[in-house]
Amino acid sequence: MKISDAALKVGLPVKTIRYYSDIGLVTPTGRSAAGYRDYDHSALKKLVFIRRAREFGFSIDECRDLLDLYEDQNRSSADVKHLASLRLRDIEQKQKELQLLHDELSHLVQSCKGDGRPDCPILSNFAQV
Repeated sequence: MKISDAALKVGLPVKTIRYYSDIGLVTPTGRSAAGYRDYDHSALKKLVFIRRAREFGFSIDECRDLLDLYEDQNRSSADVKHLASLRLRDIEQKQKELQLLHDELSHLVQSCKGDGRPDCPILSNFAQV
């Protein structure tokens, strides 16, 4: 399957698939007579796998580790769980940080009268040293 068809099928831009191929995350089956990269069903599965892992925020290196585990039939699920647990901890930390930002900004929005006067606690807060 040509890269453009693979891109449509897996929901990734062609440029992203080329990048994943260039860094060795996925390998095209070969090249067509016209020089186009060909991708088989196995490569498509890996591309979907990578897309999903990236949606969960896994880095390229973490995706590489997950792919290695995915392809290793002798793997331990504990290894997979460990990587996913680390990512979950990162997400939970980010949630806490976002909640703090939400609470602070919510307070500032409520403090601002939003009228025709120039004074604004939002801007004053942003300018604090």
